[in-house]
Amino acid sequence: MQIAASDFSERETLFVEVVLPLSLAINYTYRVPFELNEVIAVGKRVVVQFGKHKIYTALVKSIGTTPPEHYQAKYVIDVVDDYPVVTPKQFEFWEWIVSYYLCNEGDVMAAALPTGLKLASETVLLLKEEQPEEVELNDKEKLILEVLQKQHRISIDEVASLLGQKTVYPIVNSLIAKEVIVAAEEVVDKYKPLLKSFVKLNVFYLEEENLRQLFAQLEKAPKQLDALLGYLKLSKDKGYIPKNQLIEESGCGQAALKALTDKEIFYVEKRPVSRLSSDGEIFDVNFKLSEHQQAALDQVNQQFEHKDVVLLHGVTASGKTQLYIKLIEEAIATGGQVLFLLPEIALTTQIVARIKLYFGNKIGVYHSKFNDNERVEIWNKVLNGAYQVVLGARSAVLLPFNDLRLVVVDEEHENSYKQYDPAPRYQARDAAVVLGHLHQAKVILGSATPSLESYYNAKIEKYGLVELNERFGGVQLPLQEVVSIAEETKRKKMVSYFTSVLADDIAEALEKKEQVILFQNRRGYATILICATCGYAPKCVNCDVSLTYHKSSGKLHCHYCGYHQSSINVCPACGSVHVEQKGFGTERIEEELSLIFPDAKIARLDLDSTRTKNGMQQIISDFQEKKNDILIGTQMVAKGLDFENVSLIGVINADTLLNFPDFRAFERSYQLLAQVAGRAGRRDKQGKVCIQAYADDHRIIKQVIDNNYEQMYEDELEERRQFHYPPFSRLIFINVKHKDANVLNLAAQTLANNLRAQLGKRVLGPEQPLVSRVRNYYIKQIILKIERTAAMQKVKTVLVDTIRDFNAQKDFRSVITQIDVDPY
Repeated sequence: MQIAASDFSERETLFVEVVLPLSLAINYTYRVPFELNEVIAVGKRVVVQFGKHKIYTALVKSIGTTPPEHYQAKYVIDVVDDYPVVTPKQFEFWEWIVSYYLCNEGDVMAAALPTGLKLASETVLLLKEEQPEEVELNDKEKLILEVLQKQHRISIDEVASLLGQKTVYPIVNSLIAKEVIVAAEEVVDKYKPLLKSFVKLNVFYLEEENLRQLFAQLEKAPKQLDALLGYLKLSKDKGYIPKNQLIEESGCGQAALKALTDKEIFYVEKRPVSRLSSDGEIFDVNFKLSEHQQAALDQVNQQFEHKDVVLLHGVTASGKTQLYIKLIEEAIATGGQVLFLLPEIALTTQIVARIKLYFGNKIGVYHSKFNDNERVEIWNKVLNGAYQVVLGARSAVLLPFNDLRLVVVDEEHENSYKQYDPAPRYQARDAAVVLGHLHQAKVILGSATPSLESYYNAKIEKYGLVELNERFGGVQLPLQEVVSIAEETKRKKMVSYFTSVLADDIAEALEKKEQVILFQNRRGYATILICATCGYAPKCVNCDVSLTYHKSSGKLHCHYCGYHQSSINVCPACGSVHVEQKGFGTERIEEELSLIFPDAKIARLDLDSTRTKNGMQQIISDFQEKKNDILIGTQMVAKGLDFENVSLIGVINADTLLNFPDFRAFERSYQLLAQVAGRAGRRDKQGKVCIQAYADDHRIIKQVIDNNYEQMYEDELEERRQFHYPPFSRLIFINVKHKDANVLNLAAQTLANNLRAQLGKRVLGPEQPLVSRVRNYYIKQIILKIERTAAMQKVKTVLVDTIRDFNAQKDFRSVITQIDVDPY
């Protein structure tokens, strides 16, 4: 791979292979104009035309002198960057993702690059130089013409905004047909630096005598004098002072500042500033590891001598974060970079704050709640080495690291590390292991309840294994109790959805001024509305799922496509008014609890209550500051939260987890229940956990109560071995989709038969998945179950070739096929 065009002569004809941000099976080659020979380089963005009119920014992957065989190469229009924005190591990593997860390189580019680095091809409307003499225009066309006469150009998006309607193409086409306007494709850079006004004193007044005269001159203008004094107080050695800060600190006002600027005493200049919060303070916090932590740290370092990946299996609240901090310190002491992956960054505000405490401005945070401009800044800071530690969710593995020394994957068992839609459908934990290998970095996977695959890899000594079985500070594991809902119902002891045991425990905790977390794995108010007369239940118009009633909006919502409609009081099928609410979510629990404990302050943590950028942080910080007594939540409450005053955890209904039709249901139930339980009593006192269930004697619940991960692992492994599930085989799901159920059935059966002819009994299905229609697309699923001893790459080649031939058939061109490798 050539890195720059400087290896070639100035007048040599160069061709570049580029990655377009589109899902294309192969990359395209473009010709470089001679005038760009000097500036073209691998990893830089270039502007290219693709198709008849569309213009995109593509990434240069390689440079050579060989033209493409089957088509005439178009010219590169321009080079966007002064320096490469993607590193050669990244391209290598992308190639692995493409070959392993069977996606296209454009998919990876689209996922990796922040939107702000992907230039958009926007259709821009311009006035024609020669206007027609007589033309009849309607009101909307006249309005567009008036705007264009003032500002010369307008984009399609701006036209839609101007007219207040979504579809504007007929109006635009009418204006083009009447030869009033022309449409042009224009590349727009989406990243705009944040500019702020800064004030600087004229250098003339830096001399003492001139400054003295200035003071005398401003004696009759006290506000201007305040501004000058304020500037001198704030400036010291800085020179430029933020305009807002100067006005606020000196109280001088805008008018005084403008007067000083007009007199050329001050200069005001707009300068780019970072959107990322940084207070410039670097903390130095010393802490000592406990004896058990120190022993675990020594073991990790010993394992790293002959293993690249180590699994740290530590019980909840054992102080894994402090171990990570020590390992990060060691890694960055040599000048390298560290990637710290968290399952869902917004849920782990505490761990972010704690790690920022130690590493200050050396640390960057990267996740989906940042806007495009913030993400571009983080990308650039990682690229130029300004950030030595990056904390991020799964997409952070795609950042441009130059010198990675350590990768930490916290809560490695979490299924939110898996990307489901769109492609690339990668598993960030597995990708992080490969990324570490490419950079020759060490990888540490941490969890109190490791995934079966990781624990299996540790047991067969593919990974190192370090156990940390004691909670930090000697705090005891919580007391755990399971209560039978069936038994309590029979004895008429249930208080709404709460057993008498849990209700008493909540009352006791509130009396002692302690906090409570309640876990219910359903959001909304009622999971289903059903007519007691005819059995009608409202369903989504786009998906094969029942609608969930949300009391906050008063509407029925689909949790798959976002469709919502007004709630019903009368059955539309039979006209009965006996419409009942069945099932319950976090909203209902919140309402019932406020009736039972009217004095308690209650908060809810779920997808509905955390829609805003800082909604999650606000709820968590309020609970931490004891503004709320009870926190009700979905899976979010199980992930990485640490509250010192929480003494009780209540699981409202454990059966919803156990009865899920998935071979991982028991493993996931154990992980979730153990993680939720781990939120209790995390400081100097023992907590309590109350699990409500119908199946109170279920082996998984017993293993959670006994904190017996090892037994759960053995039981599950034996079942997996018997039925050939991972880690003893590999799974690939092929989802086949179409809007016509008949076309889909024929297509799925044809594809399954074609695959079976090549791969035999490894092919299962096609079958209907749990939800067989989403967003008006019917779905069928084909499963490949491949034994570990098989040549995986050959199987994948057969799969890709068979699907390509299938998609090329005229009858099936409209059928969508999606490959999901390791769909867990």
